[in-house]
Amino acid sequence: MARSGWVKPERTERLSDHVSLGVLAKVFPPSMVNEVIAKVGAGEQRSRLLPSWMMVYYVMALALHAAASYEEVMRSLLGGLQWISHRTSEWTMPTKAAIFKARTRLGSAVMIELFDQVAKPFGPQTQRGFLAGLRLVSVDGTTMDIADTPANEQAYGRPGTNTNFKSAYPQARILGLVECGTHAIIGAVTGPYSMAENDMYLGLQHKLDPSMLLMADRGFFSYRSFKDSAATGAQLLWRVRGNMVLPVLEELEDGSYLSAVYEGTKQRRNKVDPVPVRVVEYTVSNGAEASEFRLLTTLLDPGGVSAQELAEAYAKRWEIELCFKEMKTHQRGPSVVLRSKTPEGVLQEIYGCLCTHYALRTLIGEVALEFGEDPLRVSFTRTLRAARRSMAGQPGFSP
Repeated sequence: MARSGWVKPERTERLSDHVSLGVLAKVFPPSMVNEVIAKVGAGEQRSRLLPSWMMVYYVMALALHAAASYEEVMRSLLGGLQWISHRTSEWTMPTKAAIFKARTRLGSAVMIELFDQVAKPFGPQTQRGFLAGLRLVSVDGTTMDIADTPANEQAYGRPGTNTNFKSAYPQARILGLVECGTHAIIGAVTGPYSMAENDMYLGLQHKLDPSMLLMADRGFFSYRSFKDSAATGAQLLWRVRGNMVLPVLEELEDGSYLSAVYEGTKQRRNKVDPVPVRVVEYTVSNGAEASEFRLLTTLLDPGGVSAQELAEAYAKRWEIELCFKEMKTHQRGPSVVLRSKTPEGVLQEIYGCLCTHYALRTLIGEVALEFGEDPLRVSFTRTLRAARRSMAGQPGFSP
């Protein structure tokens, strides 16, 4: 049966037989895409002109061409303008409605599972990315503006203001786990704007392992989160509030001291189930203003890592903000709103953005390794432009 927006060719070729994938297929190979599609049950019962595997790459291509129309993104994804120009009498591009229906059939579960399977740390040991053999990773949150529809507002909400007016767009909240030495997002969870980041954090703990030193800002601390994170084997370096009760158990030669955290006042009084910590306190001044920092770490031995080294390492937590800037400002584009008009589409689009950013960062990591460079010294924007150009210039591809 003919589909809206398509013209049946005389030959048996389909557009999906000529897809260009560039860097996306290298990081997310077709075999893995098909396995994930089968795992989540998103495969087709019959042959379609826009099959699920093709739509997976299309969703990622949307993140490469965030300001382009649906049709322009599809044209960039297909096997090159030259191939299309030779068949203008046989083919027409799929309509926006046909693409929307194919995205709806795909759903969001494929993109979520694909990102979770692939996104892993990969940076080599560098001074910027490691401390005492531990990989520096950071957790923090950000938001993304989404299409202003009643369904999106109900599902995600929107920030208020000090007046009776609300913000222009609903917003989805994203909590990311980032490898500081590469800016690779290696874990992410999403939720409505009203959801607290420390409540979302539970969804990232499965990504932690003993090779990591996890850094977090003071909004993340709770006794349970800290204890459960330490139980993964990862070492922790978390900022906490200045008024938090931390008894001095032993002063150390580097100016830090040993203490313990408890679930509550009663447990602290009775010394029930303590988590041993080391406290590092220091001041950062930028001239007119000074900020007091108080860090808790599970690295208890000052002979292994000094208080000075921990303070310098914590400053690298800021790399996560630069990572979010890459994805939101350069990759998506400044002031560009996610285009999906349904909550499921928003979720699919967010994980498409995450997959695409991870693919670009992986490419940068490979180039940096080949030339012996620091991955953060390789331009993200130049890599992004090269990936966009490659979408229409690669050889044909078939899964």
